[in-house]
Amino acid sequence: MARSAKIERKTKETEICVELKLDGSGREKISTPAPFFDHMLSALIRHGFFDLKVAAEGDIEIDAHHTVEDVGICLGEVFKKALGDKTGIRRFGRGTMPMHEALASVIIDFSGRPFLVFNAELPKAQVGNFETELVEEFFVAFCNHSGANIHVNLAYGDNIHHIIEAIFKAFGRALDEATSLDPRIQGVLSTKGSLE
Repeated sequence: MARSAKIERKTKETEICVELKLDGSGREKISTPAPFFDHMLSALIRHGFFDLKVAAEGDIEIDAHHTVEDVGICLGEVFKKALGDKTGIRRFGRGTMPMHEALASVIIDFSGRPFLVFNAELPKAQVGNFETELVEEFFVAFCNHSGANIHVNLAYGDNIHHIIEAIFKAFGRALDEATSLDPRIQGVLSTKGSLE
């Protein structure tokens, strides 16, 4: 069973193509007009062991909001599509990652019922030219379009780059665990027999 998918999205604000292979090795080819965001997506993929291609163009002359949100939408949709009916997946995943002085954890449930808890107060408004409020916007978009329940918790941290990178690496680890196949699971991992 090929666990892969491709999503294309074109609006007046952005044009995005995302290709995902769940059973990959952490290879990525990412190009958006927001270099810091590219760096975070690369960290997510490397630590999640997925193969991902992202080609995105957006109205960056306004700001990066539309681009980051729409990539989150596409990434959520491509995970949902690649998982299909979710037969055999572990469904739940967790990751806790340090990055120097920062420690963050992410817990995910591909329940089919989107909800985000974002318990990470980011100490600065920007890292380079990237607005840090867009981190939460990315996760909102991913949740709503993947059907996942995600809890992001920052234990501590001072450096904004380290904090955000710890979150994305933890997200990669959580995604890897949640999307992994477990031979003990017959059908879907749910007492009601459905993940919707």
